[in-house]
Amino acid sequence: MTDKNQMPREEGIDHSLSLLREGYLYILNRCKSFNSNNFETRLLGKKAICLKGKEAAEVFYDIEKFQRKDVAPNRVIQTLFGKNGVQALDGQAHQHRKEMFMSIMSREGLQYLSDITKIQWETALNKWEQMDEVILYEEVKEVLCRTACKWAGIPLEEEDVKKMTKNLAAMFETPTAVGPNHWLGRNARNKVENWIGQLVDKVRNGEINPPEDTALNRFTWHRDLEGSLLDTETVAVEVINILRPIVAIAIFINFTILALHHYPEEREKLESSDEKYAQMFVQEIRRFYPFFPFVAALVKKNFIWKGYNFEEGTLTLLDLYGTNHEPEVWGNPEVFSPERFADWNGSPFSFIPQGGGDYFMGHRCAGEWVTIEVMKVSLDYLAKRMEYAVPNQDLSYSMVSMPSIPRSKIILKNVKRKF
Repeated sequence: MTDKNQMPREEGIDHSLSLLREGYLYILNRCKSFNSNNFETRLLGKKAICLKGKEAAEVFYDIEKFQRKDVAPNRVIQTLFGKNGVQALDGQAHQHRKEMFMSIMSREGLQYLSDITKIQWETALNKWEQMDEVILYEEVKEVLCRTACKWAGIPLEEEDVKKMTKNLAAMFETPTAVGPNHWLGRNARNKVENWIGQLVDKVRNGEINPPEDTALNRFTWHRDLEGSLLDTETVAVEVINILRPIVAIAIFINFTILALHHYPEEREKLESSDEKYAQMFVQEIRRFYPFFPFVAALVKKNFIWKGYNFEEGTLTLLDLYGTNHEPEVWGNPEVFSPERFADWNGSPFSFIPQGGGDYFMGHRCAGEWVTIEVMKVSLDYLAKRMEYAVPNQDLSYSMVSMPSIPRSKIILKNVKRKF
């Protein structure tokens, strides 16, 4: 291979700590430094390749070139994903399991989710009107926990809402934490997995009967490629893969109200516009603000792309945040502008806040439609159905902490319903 085909390389023994210190900007910073959308580094003691951009996403989501099995570090499995979940499967096993998830994403299922979300926002608004101040992030997590459990067919008693919310949130708030906070996430997952596992056993024993189209019912009775029911532990992991991401939408909702506060002209547009503009606004929230920093895979077999060698087994990271801020695709990506989605062509590789590629055949997040529906309902309440004051507070957010939320968690005062 000639010198011009040598991938830019970051010198040093290991850069795992740099990744944690720089968070969402780790890959983006080096791509700018190397003037390249790909570079080689060392992470977790091994060679790794980092990629950014639409073309990189296209090759990254080629299931013939990359695999997800054995890629996630144990600390991420023990907190965020769980063991034997859909994220770690490849090939026919992945497609078959993905079909299980997509089976509850019907138009009727999403409408039911939207209806539940509205009811929970109404209930929350009644409560918030009686409060001196509302810490939005914490309150919305509870709203979404109730929503998620109802939609998934999970019987959640009111006295258990706070505990369940805390445990589900710990799973996505602690994967990059160290020490006690990380173990908090592990313990939270163990508790919820055990409880959901008990519900699965009760469904199979006929003790409870969740609605047919819910995750608890569908996943409990799902059969693998060999025709066998999934084991109880795997069903619990996959049910949590419905519950946890819905609660995590609280991050996007916090950024939604931040955008409404920072860009008051957008509130005026939303108040006078139709659902199309609301959809555009939601998509810009998902593009503009940090959510997932990157996704990982292993090179499945040796191949050459753009003259660069990709060797079997090499850890590869795709920069989600950086790809969503590609100037060549988005033009002035650091400007908040929902209008950029007016004529968006729907590329599955240039806009990837929750992964890219195909929903059914690839590893794009099955819950992306869920996220959009919940955000649209939430935006309707925040922009049109309630009034509130945003007192002085620290509204900044970190590009290092993963996940990132406004430091004050958005404090609201004088919350009132609009009539």
